[in-house]
Amino acid sequence: MDGICTLANDKVYNQLVALLNSIEAILGTEIPVCVYPYDDNTTQIAAEISRRPNVHLYNDDDSIQRWDEFAQRVWDTHPTAQQRWSQISNAPYYRFGTHRRYCAFDGIFDRFLYMDADTLLLGQVAPLFMQLEECDCVVYDFQYTDPTHVYNCSSAKLTELFPIERLQTEIFCSGFYASKKGLFDEERKNWLISKLKEGEAEVLYPMAPDQTLLNYMMMRANLSIYNFALHLPADEKTGCCVTSLHFQEQNRILYDKGKQLTYLHYIGIKSQLFNRVCAGENIDFPYRDLFFHYRYLHEPEKRPKFTTKPVPYKQTPTLLTKALGKLGFTR
Repeated sequence: MDGICTLANDKVYNQLVALLNSIEAILGTEIPVCVYPYDDNTTQIAAEISRRPNVHLYNDDDSIQRWDEFAQRVWDTHPTAQQRWSQISNAPYYRFGTHRRYCAFDGIFDRFLYMDADTLLLGQVAPLFMQLEECDCVVYDFQYTDPTHVYNCSSAKLTELFPIERLQTEIFCSGFYASKKGLFDEERKNWLISKLKEGEAEVLYPMAPDQTLLNYMMMRANLSIYNFALHLPADEKTGCCVTSLHFQEQNRILYDKGKQLTYLHYIGIKSQLFNRVCAGENIDFPYRDLFFHYRYLHEPEKRPKFTTKPVPYKQTPTLLTKALGKLGFTR
């Protein structure tokens, strides 16, 4: 069985609703969707999920516990992660819960497409599942151009583990990927832990814990990774990130130079901002109207109505602010 899965809690309720509505708009209500709980804060999303027959909240506690324990064991091998995290949080592990997306590897779908809650589906997914017939993981992004958000690139061990050509072609974003059930059984996970204990943990980038670990798991196990961004002809590939401002909207779908996007990732826009906008604050961000369309697809009467001038989500500092900053009067 094929399906789509995501990771959420009540903090990303508005984004989850938009994602589920976009899946419904593009693929209908027949495709099953599984939501993995980031933590126990799921009252609001559970109520939303209960209204959707094709969507369910993952409740295999044994599976969740296994992956929780795996993530803890991984980061306990890292030489500097705890020290770095202690500078920004009192929690023993940073962004703990993001790894629960790995539950898909022993979840209900034989083949799955994982999508972060801050994405919208805008195109068909059949090509992704078809490509899984020939490889273990299918992605469509440009993360390979920036390995610094995947691995610790200052580690000399990184290129000992993975040749440059692999780092240039296999690195991917953990926010959108298709893969298969059963790739990481207990034996393989224990083997990965043993390698990390031998010193390989230093290649992991602790500030993106789920992304770095997923890439390491896939690449260290020598699983095959196919990236459409590297294989499609130049005139057929599209971007996917909200930071690309040239996309054109037509009938609530985005196009990149005439080619339909498969998905849009609102990467870098925090969940708090989505919640503030949905609560009525007139904060502008790229493709906001598209988000509103899918968020309020079934309840347009609840869409915020603004009477004030929109404020950009990224404030451009004034010349005075820049000058004061140089003098040390602002932060």
